[in-house]
Amino acid sequence: MLAITWGALRGHPNILLLTRSAVGLRMGHLLSSVALGGSLGLLLVLLTRYLQERFCWAKTLHNEFRHVLGPLNRRDILVVAAASAIGEECLFRGALMLHLWQAIPGPAGLLVGVLGSALLFSLLHIGPGSQFVPWTVSALLMGVVLGGLFVLTGDLLAPIAVHFTVNLLNLSDIVRRELPTQTALA
Repeated sequence: MLAITWGALRGHPNILLLTRSAVGLRMGHLLSSVALGGSLGLLLVLLTRYLQERFCWAKTLHNEFRHVLGPLNRRDILVVAAASAIGEECLFRGALMLHLWQAIPGPAGLLVGVLGSALLFSLLHIGPGSQFVPWTVSALLMGVVLGGLFVLTGDLLAPIAVHFTVNLLNLSDIVRRELPTQTALA
């Protein structure tokens, strides 16, 4: 609601779109945005699994989230993934990024919008201990990627799809299994 109100107050009530008008957007474009976002989300989940196989810090982060989150059922995971994806993308990309870009016109404003919204997005992702620093850093990088995706597609459907896919699959994995952090000597 904050993002929608913010957008409306600055004359951009449809924060799902980069421009104020939906003219020229077709169903095929919207579906391709969702497909692009979902595909990128799946690649990021695969990257997460790769990092967990290779690095102790990634395993530790996974297990710390498991401890902090506690037991979640499938409905809880779905609600958290959807609410965070929609809410955070509307707020950080749809309202904040566009506001910053509008405040400073041109390419400099775009850069400030993408980087500024990514920085604030990463600050929301600070965990309760130093073991969560990789999560904060990855949120900063993801904020830049999601902002760029918003500019590339012209709508928030791709960033929302990325965010939802990553959260849904990673939360499901965190709840399902604990990762061994010590490797046995051969």
